[in-house]
Amino acid sequence: MRILVTNDDGINAPGLVALEAIAAELSDDVWVVAPAEEQSGAGHSLTLSQPVRVRQISPRRFAVRGTPTDCVMLALGAVMKDARPDLILSGVNRGGNLAEDVTYSGTVSAAMEGCLAGIRSIALSQVMADYAEGREDFTTATAHGAAIIRHIQGIDWPAGVLININFPPVAADAVRGVRVTEQGFRDYGNIHLVERIDPRGFPYYWHGFGREMPAPGHETDLKAMHEACISVTPLHLDMTHYPTMAALKTALGPMAT
Repeated sequence: MRILVTNDDGINAPGLVALEAIAAELSDDVWVVAPAEEQSGAGHSLTLSQPVRVRQISPRRFAVRGTPTDCVMLALGAVMKDARPDLILSGVNRGGNLAEDVTYSGTVSAAMEGCLAGIRSIALSQVMADYAEGREDFTTATAHGAAIIRHIQGIDWPAGVLININFPPVAADAVRGVRVTEQGFRDYGNIHLVERIDPRGFPYYWHGFGREMPAPGHETDLKAMHEACISVTPLHLDMTHYPTMAALKTALGPMAT
């Protein structure tokens, strides 16, 4: 099995080292095509206004001056065009990609791009107990990642579906199970901005996190993290809300053809 490994934290990120270790448990044919610099929050963006450059660092290892989506496109269209991967793994992200995070995440978007190309794609993220640089702990992801992927690989996937895996911020031996979950929701309509003042007296802002929306009776990815479980969430690319189609046709009446 040929595996493409990518991420959004950059070619030198410790989470990429963790993902390479996971991939090495699954195959001896692992290729890395990752951003040259951090691209967190890049979403599913493409570089269109300037050339995208790729630099080979070592055999089967490449850095791309672009977004995670650029990386997957360059991998499939240039670096690996003569022998495309059977599986794309994206991550391990420094921090969770839960709830609406998936719409902002470069990690998840790289998996989306692989999915669009018809390749099985999995995004992996590690929720952190400590986000300080140098103290990030990916051991829970490395301990459990390969086994989960092996089980997932054993099922048939519908076209247009990718898998989003999040690991909780607990030690590997403290994980309380693996759950198949729904995407949760946060209240991003209640915008949370943290204001600071720079040394020259001008304001600047950091984005904060939205409040979690309660979802009684639902097994969400957010709930799994609170209960020290690994969440495995199937996401699909078709964003059409089919029940609303009938209501729209009724509302539009004779205008709808």
